[in-house]
Amino acid sequence: MDRRGSDQQRLTPELVLRAYAAGIFPMAEFRDDPNVFWVDPKLRGVLPLDTFHVPRKLRRVIRRNKFDVRVDTAFERVMTICAETTDDRRETWINHEIQNTYVELHYRGFAHSVECWMDDQLVGGLYGISLGAAFFGESMFSRKTDASKVALVHLVARLVSGGFKLLDTQFVTDHLRQFGVVEMPARDYLVKLEDAISHQGVFLTDPDEDQLDAILEHLMSGSDA
Repeated sequence: MDRRGSDQQRLTPELVLRAYAAGIFPMAEFRDDPNVFWVDPKLRGVLPLDTFHVPRKLRRVIRRNKFDVRVDTAFERVMTICAETTDDRRETWINHEIQNTYVELHYRGFAHSVECWMDDQLVGGLYGISLGAAFFGESMFSRKTDASKVALVHLVARLVSGGFKLLDTQFVTDHLRQFGVVEMPARDYLVKLEDAISHQGVFLTDPDEDQLDAILEHLMSGSDA
C-alpha cells in the first residue's frame, strides 16, 4: 500500500472530493485512530462496466429475487457494519472521522449505498463515492450468502443506466476477480479518471424498474458469452 503520509487536519467533504479527483483516498490504521493517511496505489483495481461478468450461480440468485434491494435508505448503518471487526478482519480502516465525513458526503449527494434486505433486516450492502461519471467503491459486507455480490450487480446496473464511465475498486481482491476486475498502473488509471470526472453521471436512487430489470438482464446475458 503506497501512502502519502498522515494527515492531522480534520477531514472535510471538500478535501475528500479533491483527493478522489487526484486519485488518492483516505484510510486509518484502526477504528479508534484519530488520524488518517492518504493512499496512492501504484496499481489500481477497476471493474470495467462494459465487460462486467456475473457468475452463473449468482445469476440464478438475482433472478429469484432473494433480496429486497434498496438504495440510500440506510447509508450510515451500511458504513457502521462495514467498519465492524470480523474473524477475518481484526481491524478496520474506517475510523470515526472517515465515517462522519462520508455521512456528510451522503447528505450532499456524493455518497451512496446499495443495500440487500431480507425480512426487513439489512443483510448486505456496499457504499461508495460518486464524482462526475466515476464511482469509487469503498467497502461491502454480507450477513447472508451472496448479499454483497447482489448489491454489486445492482450497483453496476445503476451505473450503466446513469451513464457512468468508471467503477474504481481501489484494489484487486479474489472476491472481485470473478466479476472481471482488472489491475492497471496508476498512470493509466489517472487518464481514465480524468475522463470520467469530466462527464456527469446520474446515480439513480429511484430508477424506472422496467429499465433497471432490462439492464440487469443485459448484464447477465452478456455473462453467458
